[in-house]
Amino acid sequence: MDSIKNAATHFILTPEYHDLLSIVKGFRNGLVYGAKIRFPHALIMTLLFRRSNFKDMARFVLKATKQHAKNLAFFATIYKTLLIVQRRMHGKERPLDSFLAGLVGGYVVFGENNNVNQQIVLYLFSRIMIGLAKLPVKKNVIAEPTQTFPIFASLVWATVMFLFQNERDVLQPSLQASMQYIYIDSNRWNTLKNFLWHNK
Repeated sequence: MDSIKNAATHFILTPEYHDLLSIVKGFRNGLVYGAKIRFPHALIMTLLFRRSNFKDMARFVLKATKQHAKNLAFFATIYKTLLIVQRRMHGKERPLDSFLAGLVGGYVVFGENNNVNQQIVLYLFSRIMIGLAKLPVKKNVIAEPTQTFPIFASLVWATVMFLFQNERDVLQPSLQASMQYIYIDSNRWNTLKNFLWHNK
């Protein structure tokens, strides 16, 4: 047993296999991270907002978890593979290599328009916008402005509430459901029970 363990340790620490093994570990880490993030989220959202039997609810949670985990794993595999290929072609890693690898991986893995992909892509989009807003300050193009977050927050909430009230169908279904629960369902009750304990 020790000889097998030693041989495996030697293999994973051999420099010439590092690139290949980094792809394998990227796949593994994407799979694990996707499952850890999606499972509790899907479980809680299903328990809160889905009215179905246990079997259907469990199937929904497992399907969403599988898709999230699989997508992150395959994206990591494509991204890391393309980075390695480009580095070997040019003898070094160039700044745009990550952009090109992300471009291909994003199209192949996240190009299908479904709920899980939408949530992941929109999450990234919001983080990218914040990062791009900070970039000119980091590069000393502009001075760091003050009191920008309160303005940003108020515009975001003003926009989403306007869309919800006037153009609800353009918003994501999960966002519509959340806002329906908080802002519209709170207008209706006919007993103490569905005023305090149950929504309906």
